Amino acid sequence: MKLFEQNIRRVEPYVAGEQPQHEVIKLNTNENPYPPAPGVKKVLAEMDTDRLRLYPDMDATVLVDALAGFYNVDKNQVFVGVGSDDILALCFLTFFNSGKPILFPDISYSFYKVWAELYRIPYECPAVDESFKICREDYYKPNGGVIFPNPNAPTSIYEDLDFVEDVLKHNQDVIVIVDEAYIDYAGCSALELIDKYENLLVVQTFSKSRSMAGMRIGYAIGSPLLIRSLCDVKFSFNSYTMNLTSLIAGTEAVRDAAYFKSTIQKIVDTREWSKVKLKEYGFQFPDSAANFIFARHPDYTGQELQDAFKREGIYVRHWQKERIDPYLRITIGTREEMEAVWRVCGEL
Repeated sequence: MKLFEQNIRRVEPYVAGEQPQHEVIKLNTNENPYPPAPGVKKVLAEMDTDRLRLYPDMDATVLVDALAGFYNVDKNQVFVGVGSDDILALCFLTFFNSGKPILFPDISYSFYKVWAELYRIPYECPAVDESFKICREDYYKPNGGVIFPNPNAPTSIYEDLDFVEDVLKHNQDVIVIVDEAYIDYAGCSALELIDKYENLLVVQTFSKSRSMAGMRIGYAIGSPLLIRSLCDVKFSFNSYTMNLTSLIAGTEAVRDAAYFKSTIQKIVDTREWSKVKLKEYGFQFPDSAANFIFARHPDYTGQELQDAFKREGIYVRHWQKERIDPYLRITIGTREEMEAVWRVCGEL
């Protein structure tokens, strides 16, 4: 090792789902199979590109106002960023500084460990139970902060508001972050609790239910104190995080509530149909409340299943990790795409 290499920070990076460069049925990265709201295409086509020579609004006012109106909160309770990953990374940097270990589940979004190690934040990962459920009692002990996805990823399990509030009641001296990337396919959002708990931050994204993963838009909603703290850290190193195109397109997506709801319902309907079909083919899985199903088959390994689908041009997600190695994460696609999945299942 060269002497200067001793000062390079090393971290094991997050590994995203495979991004094939050819035409396949892509069910491995939880993208929405339907296009964004029609108005998004319209405003992009009509966009005055001469505006691109100017810096965008550093406060992202138009998008913040749209989200505040949609969720019926004050604009000083909304923070936007370049995808929820950008916001979550900023949250780790802003809120987890006590020196005590933060807590998140052992089977969860694998980026949490990356950020903790990148920012040198101590952490502990309480084990989910044999049914992949988070054990609330594991979050009663002293800690430096709590974060968990709801529904959890990759398990797809949703915890109701009583669970979330119980965790909050036992952690009123630290920041509790609920990562709700998939909440629109599930039940009630922890947003219902933000006025009751000043230490609660809820993070959501445009990547799943709003069909805009390529635009990289995420947002957090919480108390004005938490939002102001995020803004202070953001403006300390990058004031212009949201580009103009994302601001324009994201605002239009929020305005079309009817399309938003109809697309969610199509995916939920396909998900419920897919549960029935997977059971017919002998698969086993937790009851999904997301836009994917976390499934295993008792007669095949996870790798064997992934290989079988890939041979037919269908990409699904598999992890070679303890406890979840037998499982695949299968994103819910269109009905036509899921029909292709059933054809492979029938040939196993």
